[in-house]
Amino acid sequence: MGRAHEVRAASMAKTAAAKSKLYSIYAKEIYQVAKNGGTNPEGNPALKRVIEKAKKEQVPADVINRSIEKVNKGAGEDYTVCEYEAFGPGGSNLIIKCLSDNVNRTVASIKTVANKTAAKIAGQGSVSYMYENLCVLGFKGHSEEEVMDTLFNADVDVNDIEVDGDLVLVYAAPNDYTKMKTALETAYPNIDFELDEIGKYAKDMVTLEGDDLVAFKKILAMLDEVDDVSNVYHNVNL
Repeated sequence: MGRAHEVRAASMAKTAAAKSKLYSIYAKEIYQVAKNGGTNPEGNPALKRVIEKAKKEQVPADVINRSIEKVNKGAGEDYTVCEYEAFGPGGSNLIIKCLSDNVNRTVASIKTVANKTAAKIAGQGSVSYMYENLCVLGFKGHSEEEVMDTLFNADVDVNDIEVDGDLVLVYAAPNDYTKMKTALETAYPNIDFELDEIGKYAKDMVTLEGDDLVAFKKILAMLDEVDDVSNVYHNVNL
């Protein structure tokens, strides 16, 4: 199992999270992206992408609209993106991404999880060098060769293409995200992106068993309960 499985597992884990937290994370992310780049999705590609993702995960339109309206009204909220690195059992590791309006509270929450599990907080850079920062688009209905030709002809620099069942996943550097997505939408007008992510993906994966697997799942479960945690990247095949 490679990155394709990891991406799908991460996506499923996120949609399985409690709805209240899911809505809260998207509300904060939409607010911050709109505040930084403008409230018009057509003029703010990052906002357009987040709104599309939110809709796919069935976030109510009211949640999306309220977040944008807060920016229009000049609300004074501000969120900081912060990442924490950690080692887990059996050679596992994690990068914990948070969106916080109170970094001290967030740090305390992450440390609490580490103290109650097999996780050990690592220094900055101790884990991240083992990950690649990539965007990934996943879709069905086209062959790997067809997609490769389409992107080559559009002069898109592709990092990798994987096939997971009938799902094609295309990886590229984040700064090629818009170019890659536009090329695919132009070539295939009815394309439906089942995965549309920009994140960190482990270069090498590990498989855990027994107590190590149980301990690692406990880490993920506890992190899922931390309101400020927006995503967890890891190197474990689940």
